[in-house]
Amino acid sequence: MTYPPPPGWHDPAGSGQQPSQPADPTLPMSGPPVPAQPGPVDPYAPANPYGVQQPPAVSPYAPADPYAAQQPPAVAPYAQPGQAPGYPGYGYPPAPPTNGMAVAAMVIGITGIMGLCGYGVGGIIGVVGAILGHIAKRQIRERGESGEGMATAGIIMGWISTAIAVLATIGIIIAIVVAANQNS
Repeated sequence: MTYPPPPGWHDPAGSGQQPSQPADPTLPMSGPPVPAQPGPVDPYAPANPYGVQQPPAVSPYAPADPYAAQQPPAVAPYAQPGQAPGYPGYGYPPAPPTNGMAVAAMVIGITGIMGLCGYGVGGIIGVVGAILGHIAKRQIRERGESGEGMATAGIIMGWISTAIAVLATIGIIIAIVVAANQNS
């Protein structure tokens, strides 16, 4: 069942057919023109030397055109060191600096362990390494630096070398006392 056309209706196909007959789909349609899509952006057009994009002259309340060409992001006027202009940086933040006292604590802790062969000198050096390690850990917490593992290594090696040096000193003293009390 077909309904009669409303008053003032005309055939959009312009084929001269009666309004009650369906239009031929192969014939071109007349009517309002279809808006053209925006053309491609010229990649060789001169860039804005100040790196600031001009806002488009469109009302903020106008509906967004999903087929419109997207504007490139604004480029910073100066690139970061070691970065090509126009490209974003890497996603990783720079590493925090290493605490120098933590490095010193670890080196002195290693030296204290090696100094145990020097008749207890490693114990004195180990105490210095352990103290520097404790100071370095406090500085790392306050400043947000890296190197906590090195500070911990300096503390551990410093106290181990000190303990071994104290035990070795006690052992040497006991050996001297025992040797002195023997009848020869």
